[in-house]
Amino acid sequence: MAFFKSLVDKLKQGLEKTRQTLVTGVQGLRNLLLGRRLDEQLIADLERRLIEADVGVKTTAKLIDQIRADFRAGTISTGDEVMEYLKRELKALWPAEDRELRLASQGPTVILMTGVNGVGKTTSIAKLCRVLTGQGKTVMLGACDTFRAGAVAQLEIWSKRLGVEVVKGQQGGDPAAVAFDACAAAKSRGVDVLIIDTAGRLQTQDPLMRQLTKIRSVVAKQIPDAPHETLLVLDATAGQNALRQAEEFNKAAGVTGIFLTKLDGTAKGGIVIAVRETTSIPVKFIGIGETPDDVQPFDPEAFVDAMFAE
Repeated sequence: MAFFKSLVDKLKQGLEKTRQTLVTGVQGLRNLLLGRRLDEQLIADLERRLIEADVGVKTTAKLIDQIRADFRAGTISTGDEVMEYLKRELKALWPAEDRELRLASQGPTVILMTGVNGVGKTTSIAKLCRVLTGQGKTVMLGACDTFRAGAVAQLEIWSKRLGVEVVKGQQGGDPAAVAFDACAAAKSRGVDVLIIDTAGRLQTQDPLMRQLTKIRSVVAKQIPDAPHETLLVLDATAGQNALRQAEEFNKAAGVTGIFLTKLDGTAKGGIVIAVRETTSIPVKFIGIGETPDDVQPFDPEAFVDAMFAE
């Protein structure tokens, strides 16, 4: 219980702006619901607020339909009861499932990092490195973003700060060739985890998406069952566009987990809910700051408790 409280407290701090947007601010749900008798207008206002909070149309419709049915049946009559109902139902959206990183039974574990430009992918790699090295694992980076001039340099800066090795190629070179070299180096040096960075690409850029598929193929030929994880980095401030990214990247790369970033900014925390309902891809990590330490494993119960905390 102490650990759970500590996690909620950390999330509360990191999600302060999110909580103000969704729950505690002037336009938040607490201000809307608490101390009020439920009626049809209040339910309509709640529906609008949930959609504005990026909870998603599908999830919002499901929640509102049940609230309206319970109100008409007389089983819910106050805004306070609705708040408790929302917390309970949002927690129930996530079934018990494995949100741990998949690790190889033998040889290096390969983690493929994907996402569009600007979502915080390089910083997320640094955070993942910190998590893994904190568990006593050796980590190597593969710099397969050969298209953007500063991408490799940025990754090298983080590698030096974190004390991990990086394998790189020539700028403008074949990313799949770098992936091949990185796999060979990871095997020969006996590292535990190889994290492969890929070019930040829009889901609408078909040639780059095909390149991502090629990288996956090369990795699979070099290391059995690799990549063991394909993590999609999503910007929580992107709203519904993040959902489209998740759907398209999943088609091209077989996404196994989501690393949700920028939850410390102007994000509306409801996007976590919408991602779950739309894609069924588990959120595995959340970024709640800019440093490598500002990362948390995603725990649905702790997240919802933190998001609704006073």
